[in-house]
Amino acid sequence: MMNFEFLDEVRRMNKRQLFYQVLNFGMIVSSALMIWKGLMVVMGSESPIVVVLSGSMEPAFHRGDLLFLTNYQDDPIRVGEIVVFKIEGRDIPIVHRVLRLHEQENGEMKFLTKGDNNMVDDRGLYAPGQLWLQRKDVIGRARGFVPYVGIVTILMNDYPKFKYIVLAGLGLFVLIHRE
Repeated sequence: MMNFEFLDEVRRMNKRQLFYQVLNFGMIVSSALMIWKGLMVVMGSESPIVVVLSGSMEPAFHRGDLLFLTNYQDDPIRVGEIVVFKIEGRDIPIVHRVLRLHEQENGEMKFLTKGDNNMVDDRGLYAPGQLWLQRKDVIGRARGFVPYVGIVTILMNDYPKFKYIVLAGLGLFVLIHRE
């Protein structure tokens, strides 16, 4: 039989203590959101931190590595840089290396990408009829990484029940932890 001692602790709290715990939880969530928005402004990227979801960039990055991105518009994209880009019609961004640059007559730069562990370039991943990426497709450029820290994110996406268990556990911890 399951042990629900934590429910007894919640029942023993008076209304003021329970309100205080809920307020603490709200402060934690709002602090995390403020940190995220601050990173967006400082790094110039709509998504300053991303997790590598596939093995296409091995050996440079492995599945589960956490990447830190910048996206300063005045900094030109160079061959060999690792960029994170989004394709029209796809929700998940892709982390790949710039393989080739193409300058148009009007001075606009386009580029072609490829995963280090892939045999061919990314034209097969691009939107139908698209042969090159443009600056507007780029979410950011990799500036640093922490190995395997993002594996928790992958586990939570691959196993939704795991996500609910982790979130419920964190919520209960905040509610019953009195310090």
